[in-house]
Amino acid sequence: MKEQNITGNLHETRGNVLGMPRFAANLTTMYQELPFPDRFMAVRDCGFTAVEILSPYQYDISEVSDWLVQSGLEAILINIPPGDTGEAGTAAVPGRQAFFQSSFQCALDYATGMGASMIHVLAGRGTDETPLSEDLFVDNLRWAADLAAVKGVKLLLEPLNTQDVPGYLHTRTDHTAELIHTLDRDNIKMQFDFYHMQIMEGNLAAGLKRHRDIIGHVQFSSLPGRHEPQYGEVNVHLLADYLDELGYAGWIGCEYVAKGDTTEGLSWGERYNLGKQ
Repeated sequence: MKEQNITGNLHETRGNVLGMPRFAANLTTMYQELPFPDRFMAVRDCGFTAVEILSPYQYDISEVSDWLVQSGLEAILINIPPGDTGEAGTAAVPGRQAFFQSSFQCALDYATGMGASMIHVLAGRGTDETPLSEDLFVDNLRWAADLAAVKGVKLLLEPLNTQDVPGYLHTRTDHTAELIHTLDRDNIKMQFDFYHMQIMEGNLAAGLKRHRDIIGHVQFSSLPGRHEPQYGEVNVHLLADYLDELGYAGWIGCEYVAKGDTTEGLSWGERYNLGKQ
């Protein structure tokens, strides 16, 4: 038996179904015990129907597209190239506008070639010697959003925590919301990651409710450790149910590194029909 999901693609009813949270496997962080091309079928065999890939750029677009087609998976999200070693994006970094534009065009080519509808745009780290420019960030994002809109692609802004990414431009949801309001583009949304926001703000349910109208994507991992949710302090089941109550129809990305074998660690997903089928 098959049913049509919210995006209009047909998937077997062995994974997420209408009326339940929709989880997307992160192919960069999960299944690291397998070569990257083999992760697609492993994810499919565990009931996932969609994936996010942080950095697909070491592979040709055609290769990634073929792996997606062969496995029957939908790509939903990629990250923009982060820049040089130690950089966390360049959108707000003075002197890096040319790199930002070329890297964004590359990301947009990959997203459209893979059928991914969202790109996470990284702002960059600042220091006392090289401060970031919010004005430059706004200019770059408006330019990028207008290009992306033509392709039907959304851009995501994610507040990152100050422990893992010191000096990042926006680290709290209210600041990210202010940026989105200033940018004034319908295809720019917030990426709300439970890991980062538990560190920075806590009270995650209230944050989800406060920013529901601008949240375009959600991610999670355990805290501490960035592993499966059963090893951490954040109640993913409760928050996933709450997202349903709020009417959130998007995906929840599993951006975690398994403590051991990835499939064995999917006990948290049994209630969503995720795990070895």
